[in-house]
Amino acid sequence: MTSPRFNLEVLLRRIGDLPPLSQAVNKALELIRNPKSNLAEVANVLALDQSMASLILRWANSAYYSPIQPIKTVHQAVAYLGQNAVQSLILTASVAALMDRPVPGYRLDRGELWKHAVGVAGGARLAAQHLGPQVAEEAYHAGLLCDIGKLAFEVLLRTLDPFEGSWQQIPFDYLERHYFGVDHATLGGELARRWNLPSPLPEAIAFHHRPSLAGDGIVLAAAVHVADAAMMMFGIGLGRDGLQYQLDLRAFQVLGLDEGFFDYMLPRVSALIEEAEHYIGLMRRG
Repeated sequence: MTSPRFNLEVLLRRIGDLPPLSQAVNKALELIRNPKSNLAEVANVLALDQSMASLILRWANSAYYSPIQPIKTVHQAVAYLGQNAVQSLILTASVAALMDRPVPGYRLDRGELWKHAVGVAGGARLAAQHLGPQVAEEAYHAGLLCDIGKLAFEVLLRTLDPFEGSWQQIPFDYLERHYFGVDHATLGGELARRWNLPSPLPEAIAFHHRPSLAGDGIVLAAAVHVADAAMMMFGIGLGRDGLQYQLDLRAFQVLGLDEGFFDYMLPRVSALIEEAEHYIGLMRRG
């Protein structure tokens, strides 16, 4: 077995094609942590952005959120969803352009990584919702960004062409660890730290395949892990490594859930993904 050619610092320095999260996204994360944020002001800003207004209205009326009465205005949608959920949708829209690309190394066509990310995010929120709105929204953010490391590896693969092009035939669990020295989860967690995302989000991203090792981030990591496994089972963003996914049953214990949660989760997350696909279609045309 050969030693990895790159350490974590070298990998991070070589990733020049992945931009940091925008100021708007970082501001949204600040608002989530600020109990004094004004929902009316947020609604006024969203109402001026046609694509964001459409996104908020469609998702507020979706089966995922299940309103009793149709929601007709952005102000009604913001009031119904609440600050945390609205800011999560802003983060989702901001990440969309980054995620809406093919990831050929993982055999993911354009849009598949995006759908998988939204599905994991929504599923993680559902898995953590009984722990309170703050934890649920943090789980959503961790789920949305949990596979960001895959994009980083794609950048490096295009640049370095390891194994003279034969890397596409090599299992990615081997390629990540033995060629790059880290897996996509670890790299994603480090990217989250460099983007100044608050703890325990980086830990949840780094350990979403091994939630038992997540330390203080174990609850978020467990929520993302369960949702990620569900998306693989549903065939959403399966790619080349989906069938190798091993479910850590301790994640259910940490969350106080059982495997019946998947039946509860599927129709709700499917509705969220449907709205995400609609939004990404508008973004591509716009």
